[in-house]
Amino acid sequence: MTQPRIFVTGGTGFVGAYLLRYLVKKGYTNIRALKRSTSKMDLVESIQAQIEWVEGDILDLPFLEEVLVGIDQVYHCAAMISFAPKEADKMLQINEGGTENIVNTSLLLGIKKLVHLSSIAAIGREQYGKTISEETKWQTDKLNSNYAKSKYAAEMQVWRGIAEGLNAAIINPSVILGSGFWNSGSTEIFNLYGKGFPFYSDGSNGFVDVRDVAKLSILLMESDITAERFLVSGENLSFQKVFNLISAKAGVKAPYLKINAFLTGIGWRVVAVLSKITGKAPSITKETVQSALGQHHYENQKSVTAFNYTYTPIEQTINETVAQFLEAQKEGGKAKVLPLN
Repeated sequence: MTQPRIFVTGGTGFVGAYLLRYLVKKGYTNIRALKRSTSKMDLVESIQAQIEWVEGDILDLPFLEEVLVGIDQVYHCAAMISFAPKEADKMLQINEGGTENIVNTSLLLGIKKLVHLSSIAAIGREQYGKTISEETKWQTDKLNSNYAKSKYAAEMQVWRGIAEGLNAAIINPSVILGSGFWNSGSTEIFNLYGKGFPFYSDGSNGFVDVRDVAKLSILLMESDITAERFLVSGENLSFQKVFNLISAKAGVKAPYLKINAFLTGIGWRVVAVLSKITGKAPSITKETVQSALGQHHYENQKSVTAFNYTYTPIEQTINETVAQFLEAQKEGGKAKVLPLN
């Protein structure tokens, strides 16, 4: 049987790096991945030579039309994540515009299947106390972050492509946990709470191991499923529970200062002013505050049933990740990758 020719965007990023590792582990050999000239290769160092790397940008349509020639399957993992207001337009351009280019090029060249890495941010939020599923409808709301709006717009491009005949399916992961670059994305919480960050909130969310996201993406690609989305989430947990687990494994004091809307409202405004003075991106924004205080619960039964899948327990993910975080601290903060399971 002839192997499919695979193209991966965002291959040097958090999820993309694990996806590439699992593809290689499963014996796929005809893999092409997109990188930028500034991309760090730390997370794919051990498999770097087994991938055909192309340097470019998903906003460059002629480039995509060239590098996707002959490709059968596309995993679209590239995206920008930011909660800084000044980066909202750039993020929309990359997340929606880049996905539009991927979809249009896939339609043009007759790509056999596209798996799009979306987010729970692109799924609507039900009324307080209701569990969110794949069927939950997007609602325009002032609480929707700019990131959520950009991921929703990106997903709409995929659904538009499906309506035009594209064979595609969508993964919507919750908060993704695991080792990676310790100063970016959701992995940064290990950098905070592994060092004894004192604050916590009453918020809750869905959490999932990065390896589960990668493996389910491949299972979805290998299936005959099309024109569907899958909410990928291992467990619903309070932020305090997650932070306490990280702190306990790291051997530091658990967070003990509870934040509320009033205190965080002051905090993000102070940080915003300081960021304008220093020129550095704010570590706390109005959007991150709203997220930390929200109570959101997600349903994963569709993915469990469709793929007969058992998710990695989040406590196991945290324990493995914290162990690597502690090792990394002795090595100058070196990026790490969890062992494949």
